[in-house]
Amino acid sequence: MKPNFSLRLRVFNLNYWGIPYLSKHRAARLTRLGDFLNMESFDLALLQEVWSEQDFQYLKQKLSPTYPAAHYFRSGIIGSGLCVFSKHPIQDTTQHVYTLNGYPYMIHHGDWFCGKAVGLLVLHLSGLVVNAYVTHLHAEYSRQKDIYLAHRVAQAWELAHFIHHTSKKADVVLLCGDLNMHPKDLGCRLLKEWTGLFDAYLEAQDFQGSEEGCTMVPGNCYVSQQDLKLFPCGIRIDYVLYKAVPGLCISCKTFRTTTGHDPHNGSPLSDHEALMATLCVRHSPPQQNPSPTCGPAERSPLVSVLREAWTELGQGMAQARWWAAFASYVIGVGLLLLALLCALAARDGAREVAVLLWTPNVGLVLGAGVIYLFHIQEAKGLCRAQAELQHVLGRAREAQDLGPELEAAPLLGQQEGDGVKEQ
Repeated sequence: MKPNFSLRLRVFNLNYWGIPYLSKHRAARLTRLGDFLNMESFDLALLQEVWSEQDFQYLKQKLSPTYPAAHYFRSGIIGSGLCVFSKHPIQDTTQHVYTLNGYPYMIHHGDWFCGKAVGLLVLHLSGLVVNAYVTHLHAEYSRQKDIYLAHRVAQAWELAHFIHHTSKKADVVLLCGDLNMHPKDLGCRLLKEWTGLFDAYLEAQDFQGSEEGCTMVPGNCYVSQQDLKLFPCGIRIDYVLYKAVPGLCISCKTFRTTTGHDPHNGSPLSDHEALMATLCVRHSPPQQNPSPTCGPAERSPLVSVLREAWTELGQGMAQARWWAAFASYVIGVGLLLLALLCALAARDGAREVAVLLWTPNVGLVLGAGVIYLFHIQEAKGLCRAQAELQHVLGRAREAQDLGPELEAAPLLGQQEGDGVKEQ
């Protein structure tokens, strides 16, 4: 690599909010988004919540002169909503669908039907391998009582693990997306600590945009003011994260957000604000960008956040098992009632009543059976993530002699006090 080597990468990220028949002014916003992307001519444009594949095809055709490469990530029943447009050829793509995606019976939330995922595309730019990831994690519907916290932490861990295992040959790693987490939330800290990714907003040499980099702001006419009741300035849940291998120095020269409206048109592109980052990659002598001699599991901030995540997953697993046990009791009672109804049906006087109660009782048993199977699967998914965390913590204990506070017994979910006692 030449000593004066440098690479400039302009990146665009937006949660487009493209729910057919529900999102306001979807068609008009789609047209403006296409015009905006063509005008700005980014290297990469990564989008979330493009739920309609027709919208993707429209953008693909409209943007083809500026962004000849495009990819749509398909998953779930509704779809992942993830897509990417690139000025440069895409060498490879793959995706990973998260194990836990909410609850199918929470139909009004709909996350389970989307099949939330992370998409990966590989680019070769100026002799460098660039891994670009786009993702959308489970939404947070209540800050005070977040029933999806364990799922989102598990998704953050799966995302971090996926990046860790797929980026070993990459020179530059880029992650964009709607993480649905505030910067200091557990899942966000877990992701950053495990992957070593830097936050473009925090690292930017020149920032222009909404206060504190917020990506849902009260000045946006599409944002529900009720959702921002606790956060009058807005919230930051969309991110551009990046890192480079030793020998390369990567920095964020500029970082911009929209501020409730399209800079060129004046109307919002979405209920989320768009992120625009200019990243610069250059050659750096090894001594100026030292690589730590120990692995990521040996850093104490990471150990602390891993413990916290381990505890949260354990609490979620206990809750999942409670629901599975409750459903099993309902199944048992339902089967007893079915037996009783069969006995009543044999009598002439009670036959009509038995037949009348038969259908709802069968529905109750089948519904409880579905809930039982789902929550058993949920518990297994959380247990798997917790086991992976346990392994990482075991490595850290060997490296730092942390003591035996996290033994393998709680791994099966039989936790004392539903968590790990901090020493």
